[in-house]
Amino acid sequence: QVKMVESGGGSVQAGGSLRLSCVVSGITLNNYCMGWFRQAPGKEREGVATISPGGSVPYYADSVKGRFTISRDNAENTVYLEVTSLKPDDTAMYICAAALYRRNVPCRAFNTYNIWGQGTQVTVSS
Repeated sequence: QVKMVESGGGSVQAGGSLRLSCVVSGITLNNYCMGWFRQAPGKEREGVATISPGGSVPYYADSVKGRFTISRDNAENTVYLEVTSLKPDDTAMYICAAALYRRNVPCRAFNTYNIWGQGTQVTVSS
């Protein structure tokens, strides 16, 4: 059974930083693209960042480029999202996701992710 558990969220002031973690079990992590998504109340879920199975190819949505950093430690079955220079618009539930790697499908294709965690809340005050 696949399990993905996020942690590290919290309440911060604008300009602050957090490090989100996602611990994964039940799959062989290095066979999967990994991603972070977020969903704010009343809004659709949006892709934030993805990373290739080996960790060498990150991808970021324009809204977070230069402020967020995705990384992974396959030996520890963990994916991270470092979020910095936070803005009130970043307030959302941040959700970890996985997609089985396929050679002709880039990891940055947000619509391919189909294994989801429960999320960790990030709240940014002005």
